[in-house]
Amino acid sequence: MVVTQRNLVRAAGALILSLFGVAGLYVLLEAGFLAAVQILVYIGAIAILIIFAVMLTRQVTEKEGAAGFNSQWAWALGATVVVLALFIYVINTAWPLGMAGSAPTLAGDSTKRLGAALLSPEQYVLPFEIASVLLLGAMVGAIVIAREK
Repeated sequence: MVVTQRNLVRAAGALILSLFGVAGLYVLLEAGFLAAVQILVYIGAIAILIIFAVMLTRQVTEKEGAAGFNSQWAWALGATVVVLALFIYVINTAWPLGMAGSAPTLAGDSTKRLGAALLSPEQYVLPFEIASVLLLGAMVGAIVIAREK
């Protein structure tokens, strides 16, 4: 529905529903922290920002602003069929379940283990800090570009 809607506000609403579905998948995988981050960051911030940007920059209520016929629909249909065939192949593939006799560890302390991994010098502290500096630079750049002369 996100890509087929001609009204941008409805497409953004469908995007929010899709992102809720991803959060539901995280809940089914017993990754509560990722589900909460999905809801807070992607739905609470990104999707709402998209809706505000669309509503503030375009006349979305007028019918004249609706997108016309897409002449590349055949390419999109072909790509969709290829991706669908790939999904069917992956779903029907027999995947190994791991080492024999080992039970999966789905402990409830996944948030604690994730925090320890992100801040451990032996694991992910350097990429975590590089990503934070990169995001800080992007925010400063956006503020510099957006400010009035």
